[in-house]
Amino acid sequence: MPTDLTQADLSNHTVTLTLGGQTISAQTDAGGIATFQNIVPDVYDIAASWKMTANEYGSMTGETVMNGKYTVSGSLSSQMLSDEKTLTLNMSVTRDQSMIIGKVYYAGSKDTNNKNYIAGKYIELYNNSDESQDVSGLYIALMESESTIAYTPGQIPDTVVAKQVFRIPTYSQGYSVQPGGTVLLANSAIDHRPNGELERNLLDADFEAKDMQGRTTNNPDTPALELVYTTYPSLTYLNLVQSGPCSIVIFSTDEDVANWPTTFAYGKTKGNRFMKIPTSSIIDGIEILQNKAQTGVDANTKRLLNYIDAGYTYINATNGYNGETVCRKTESVTPEGRRILVDTNNSQNDFTVGTDFNPREYK
Repeated sequence: MPTDLTQADLSNHTVTLTLGGQTISAQTDAGGIATFQNIVPDVYDIAASWKMTANEYGSMTGETVMNGKYTVSGSLSSQMLSDEKTLTLNMSVTRDQSMIIGKVYYAGSKDTNNKNYIAGKYIELYNNSDESQDVSGLYIALMESESTIAYTPGQIPDTVVAKQVFRIPTYSQGYSVQPGGTVLLANSAIDHRPNGELERNLLDADFEAKDMQGRTTNNPDTPALELVYTTYPSLTYLNLVQSGPCSIVIFSTDEDVANWPTTFAYGKTKGNRFMKIPTSSIIDGIEILQNKAQTGVDANTKRLLNYIDAGYTYINATNGYNGETVCRKTESVTPEGRRILVDTNNSQNDFTVGTDFNPREYK
């Protein structure tokens, strides 16, 4: 358990083993041990997470805390389990955030002529709290997506590296998002449905990442998502790689992000430079990995530290273009009809994938 949770109850917590999309679960005993028997020897991902209230967190830590919920989570990737073996799962605790990443459409699709269509990609943020949230000045960062990972998680302490950073414009009156409301960030804020049966209408997008090269149709009536940094000068739109990896974080800071340091990939002195994002500024993150044709998903290609996202998600297609969207699941619905989305800090639990998700809608 985290060192600050000195009075935590170790019993009755669910630990899961995941292999090829299938999960096996077991409950912990009073000593915090979950026992699995008669499993097929193979390489598994292991995870656990649960919620606690502010009062529970305060009683365990002795701290005076704000209202809200906290998530305890931890994971281990690619563990070979065969004969009798004991593993230790180190947990961390984070306060649940109000604004979270609700949906990412990065796969693209086939158009009416069966050609690759990528203009309709978008990211959607969701207000998962019961209070209005001001997202004016909020940052969105796309992690580097090199074929060889630039830095493994933690290789630069308390830092992740991004290929692009965008910012929602600042407004003197703020930009409020109501409880259960969304912020839709598009590359092309038009109606894409005439171009392909799996595409969506993005005319009501809140912001648009303008393509300065003119290769993507932009909507002059949609406010521009501000480009703060891009590794690739010719790419001024959201570089959401249709096959993945496509990991994303949202963060907030009062610092001048344009002056934050950049770095080459580990061991290199030339080539692409990536912006260093301090993890202390991160509000939420989603780890999206590539599903490779021969080897499947490799958890060792994670870009985010486990306390940002203890797991990962991915689309089924290995090359994209299948119209799939990564969408956060619904945990519950309030009597007033507001959806509360699942947020366990583990994308394997929190997200589902499909082709029938519309912008601003959740199931």
